Amino acid sequence: MGYQTGRKPWKSEGYEPEVPDVLAASKSKLFYFGLLIVVMFAILTIQLARMQLVNGKEYQARAENNRLREIPILPQRGLIFDRTGVPLVENRPTYAAAVVAADLPKSRETEISITLQEMTGVPAGEIVQKVDARRNTNDPFSPVVIKQDIPQETAFSLQEKLSSLPGVRVMVEPKREYTTGPLMSQILGFVRNIDDDEYKELQSSGYQLSDHIGKAGVELTYENVLRGVPGVRDVEADASGRELRVIDEKPARPGANVVLSIDLDLQQHVEQILRAALGRSLNAAAIVTDVHTGEILALVSLPSYDNNIFSGTTDAATIDGLNSDPSKPMLNHAVAEVYPPGSTFKQITGAAALQEGVATANTEIFSSGKITIKNEYDDKIVYTFPDWRNDLGMMNFYRGVAMSSDVYFYYLAGGYSQPGYPVFQGLGVNRLAEWARKFGLGAKTGIDIPGEAAGNVPDPAWKEKNVGEVWTIGDTYNMGIGQGYTTATPIQMAMVTAAVANGGNLLVPHVVKELRDGEGKLMATVPTQVRRNLGIDPRNLATLREGMRESVADGAAYLAASKNVVIGGKTGTAEYGPRRVDGTYETHGWFVGFAPFDDPQIAITVFLENGNGGADAAPTGSKIMSYYFGRQQKVQSSTPAASVKNP
Repeated sequence: MGYQTGRKPWKSEGYEPEVPDVLAASKSKLFYFGLLIVVMFAILTIQLARMQLVNGKEYQARAENNRLREIPILPQRGLIFDRTGVPLVENRPTYAAAVVAADLPKSRETEISITLQEMTGVPAGEIVQKVDARRNTNDPFSPVVIKQDIPQETAFSLQEKLSSLPGVRVMVEPKREYTTGPLMSQILGFVRNIDDDEYKELQSSGYQLSDHIGKAGVELTYENVLRGVPGVRDVEADASGRELRVIDEKPARPGANVVLSIDLDLQQHVEQILRAALGRSLNAAAIVTDVHTGEILALVSLPSYDNNIFSGTTDAATIDGLNSDPSKPMLNHAVAEVYPPGSTFKQITGAAALQEGVATANTEIFSSGKITIKNEYDDKIVYTFPDWRNDLGMMNFYRGVAMSSDVYFYYLAGGYSQPGYPVFQGLGVNRLAEWARKFGLGAKTGIDIPGEAAGNVPDPAWKEKNVGEVWTIGDTYNMGIGQGYTTATPIQMAMVTAAVANGGNLLVPHVVKELRDGEGKLMATVPTQVRRNLGIDPRNLATLREGMRESVADGAAYLAASKNVVIGGKTGTAEYGPRRVDGTYETHGWFVGFAPFDDPQIAITVFLENGNGGADAAPTGSKIMSYYFGRQQKVQSSTPAASVKNP
C-alpha cells in the first residue's frame, strides 16, 4: 500500500522542477537584434554623412554627369544640277566654334568667353550676349554658333581644350558652295542661318536654332525637298555636354537632289550676249523657255551677285552695298520687277481683236503718223496720239503687226469715231482688260522662284480708286499698245509669247525639271501645267504668228532675223519716267519671239532697261536664237547617220 502515505503526488513540498526560462531568452534575442539594427543605422548614417559632407560634391557631379540627351542628326542637304547633270552646288565641310548655353556654367561664362575671343577673334561681350540670348529660349541645348568657317588649326586647338571649356563645341558644318557664282545666283538663291521667326514657325518640323535654311531662289522654294529628314541620337552626356555613350540612334535621311531645266551652257551664252547689250541700261533680263512644257532653259537677270558671300560670315558692309546699289543686283529683274511692256503687249490686243471679231487678217487701217481726238466737252481741245513713223500708210492686220503701228492698234483697242471718218468699233477697255488677264497679266505666273511680281492690268475702277480720275479713250489707246498704267514682268511676256506659239496654252513656267536620290534614281518629275487654254481659234493665232514672222522678215523687228532659223517676233519700245525737255521720254527696249516659225520649240524675251526695242533688244534676241539653233544644228550634224543594210 505504497500509496497510503497521505501525500498527493502533485503536491511539491520544498522541491521545484527545472523549467527553461523562455522569457529571459526572448529578451536576450531582442536585445541583440536591436543592437544590430542600431549598428546598421549607425553605419548607414556614417556612410550618408561621408557621402554628403566628405564626397558630396563628387557625387553631385556624378549625378549631373549622367544625363540623357537627344542629339539631332542633321541630314545632308541635296545637291542641285543643271539639266545635263552639271553640278551647281557642293557641300564642303567646314569648322565652327559653338557654345551650348545649358552646359556653360554661369560662373565661368566670362572666363570661357575671353578664351574663345582669343582663339576666334569674336569679342567676348558678343559671345556672352549670344549665349545669354540662347539660354533664355526654349532650346538652350541647341549650340549657338560663335564663328563659322574657322581655320582647321583653330578647330584642332580648340578641340584639345574642350575638357576645360564646358559647353564649348567644335562643330563640323556643311558649307554651301555655288560653283557658278553670279551666273546662277538669281535662280539658285542661297542658304543662311535660321532666324528666330523662322525657328518658331519650323520648330515643330524638326528644325534647330543652329540650322541653315534656304532664303532665296530654288534653295527656298524646294527647302523641304533639299533638306532631307533629320535623325536623332540618344546619348548619355556629362556635365559639360560631352557624349559618354550612345544609347540609340535613328539615322538622318539625306535630301533629294534637284535637277534644273536650265541648260548651263545656254545660260552662260545668254548672259554674255545680254551683258554685251547693256549699254546705258542699269539692268536687263533674258529668258528662254520651251513653248510646250514651260521649262525655263535660261533665265538671266543683270546685274547679279555672288551667292557664295552668304555661305559664311557675311560682311554687313557688303550686304548694305548690294541693297543700296541703284541697279538692284539682289532683285531678279526677270520675275520680280514690273515694267510697261510696250508693243510686246500688241500680241494680246491683236489676238483679242481677231477672236472678238473686231478685226480680220484683211482689216485695213490707214496711218498718217497720228490720230487726233477732240475733247468730248470742249472741241477746241484736241488730243494727239502719234504713231512711231509717219509713212506707214494703209495696212492690213499682218502689216499692222509687222510694222508695229501704234495707230493700227489704237483702232483695235479703242476704236475711232470722229467727224469725217468712218466709225471703227474697237475692243473697249473692259474686253481688252479681260483678255490681258486671260493671258496671265495682273497675276503671278507661278514660276518656282520666290519673289514674283504680279504686274497690273488697269480698268476704269482701278483708275478711279488709285488715281482718282475717270477713264478716258486715251487710256484705252495707251493700254492697247502696252503703255499707260499697264505693267508686266519679263517672265509674264515670255509666257504670253509661248501661248501664241503653242496654240493657246498658257503654261506655268518652272526651273526645276526633276528630283533624284543620292544614287541618281528618278524620284519625281515636275509635270507640264496648263493654267488655261485661251480658247482662241487656231486660225486667229496663225494670223498673229504670221504678222510676227513678217515683223522679223522685213518689218520693225528685222534686226532679229537669224541665218540659222526663221523667227517670229515682236519688238517693244516702252516710254517711262518724266517727260524730257524735248517732249520725249526714256525708253525700255523689249523683244519677244519664237522659233522655228513653222514648228515653234522655244520662246524668248529680252528686256533692256534703257534701250530701244528695234535697235537694241531685237539684235540681242537674234544672237540668242542663233546660238541656240546653231548649237542644235552642230549636234545634229555631228551625230553619225544610222547605217542602212540592204535586205
